[in-house]
Amino acid sequence: MALIQFGFVQSYLDYSLFTYCKHNIRLYVLIYVDDLIIGGNDTAAIVKFKKYLHRCFHMKDMGPLKYFLGIEVAHGLEGIFLSQQKYALDIISECGLLGAKPISVPIEQNHHLALAKGALVENPNQYQRLVGWLIYLTITRPELCYCVHILAQFMQSPRQEHWEAALRVVRYMKGYPGQGILFRSDSDLCLYAYCDSDWASCPLT
Repeated sequence: MALIQFGFVQSYLDYSLFTYCKHNIRLYVLIYVDDLIIGGNDTAAIVKFKKYLHRCFHMKDMGPLKYFLGIEVAHGLEGIFLSQQKYALDIISECGLLGAKPISVPIEQNHHLALAKGALVENPNQYQRLVGWLIYLTITRPELCYCVHILAQFMQSPRQEHWEAALRVVRYMKGYPGQGILFRSDSDLCLYAYCDSDWASCPLT
């Protein structure tokens, strides 16, 4: 309610996002439970808004964003770098692969996971949990989206081949745990989208 009274508008696409646009001033607030990220194009307006929030609530200003929901944020001359290194290392540790040898690609090029006939995984929850971790990791690791999308197709009844393929992704991560996304300061940040038909990612069925 405090945001609405200040002049923010709640997004219809993401209810956690609120935007303020007046007189060439743009402010953005992203909310998760009782944590807020505040951004904008006018420092004075941000300071004014923070003072308003302090009058409305008892809150603590943590300063420039460095860490949020497992995502590490680094500010530099080149831009803003997002990564999930600690999160990735935690996954590797949970899988017992800290001592494993890294591999160069996350999934075999000509895999036949849709035709897997191996034994069903004894504990499917373990597979489901690992794939869930990997899905969250794709926030800053878009190169994993394809293989994680494939693995997610077998959540109901994963077989041994699927489990081994999931562990392969973890071994790939071990070689690049700190890889992420750089939003360059000299970029116009235009969003380009592409669409292609690929037989639902499974030409075998």
